[in-house]
Amino acid sequence: MRVLVTNDDGIDSPGLNALARGAVAHGWTTVVAAPAYESSGTSAGLTAAEDDRQIKVERRELPGLPDVPGYAVAAHPGLIALVASQGAFGDPPDIVLSGVNRGANIGRAILHSGTVGAALTAAINGARAMAVSLDVGLDLDVRHHWDTAIAVASGLFDRLAALPQGAVLNLNVPNRAETRETRRASLAEFGSVRSRVRNTDNGTIGLTAVVVEGALPPGSDAALLTDGHPTVTPLRSVAEDVDLPFDPVDPS
Repeated sequence: MRVLVTNDDGIDSPGLNALARGAVAHGWTTVVAAPAYESSGTSAGLTAAEDDRQIKVERRELPGLPDVPGYAVAAHPGLIALVASQGAFGDPPDIVLSGVNRGANIGRAILHSGTVGAALTAAINGARAMAVSLDVGLDLDVRHHWDTAIAVASGLFDRLAALPQGAVLNLNVPNRAETRETRRASLAEFGSVRSRVRNTDNGTIGLTAVVVEGALPPGSDAALLTDGHPTVTPLRSVAEDVDLPFDPVDPS
């Protein structure tokens, strides 16, 4: 398997390095191409910093991975996944691994995630893909158990490779040294952390993250992750909604 590893936290993220090491240890031919800068919350956006319609790409040597080609790309992860599918970093990847993201990607808010956006973009361009996130919560000063995330993800690599082209998995791992068994989960309506608007008096809009109180939907990714389970949710990329009863020529 030829694998592209990307993320939305940027080329210098330890989670990216850990995921690349996991792919190499699994015996996969691995290439790393990730944003040159923080690109969280970019969904599947195709924004890039262009100079004369050329996207800047810089070769990088990755710590502990001397034989893995690394590229810092002045673009969002969705665009990186797109150009990779067209041979920008060698032969198109069979699999795209996106992460490990610093923070969970759960609930319907995954729509906005650059980590998930890269995986969905890869899928509609023929690859199998998995987004991997570590639930570190709001306190980023805690120890990050990257090795736990890689151990859980690696246990799913062969099953991911056996899925049909275009399959996407969204994996979230508790930030613990040991976890409970991995469970399939539904998407919660919202996650355990939400953004709140905080208006100011100077013509700006402020956003702050708050922990959601109250019971989480049973069986959802938010509830199971809080209970110590890694959660995996198969995702479907953009597709026609054949069940929606809508006819543009029928005003009723």
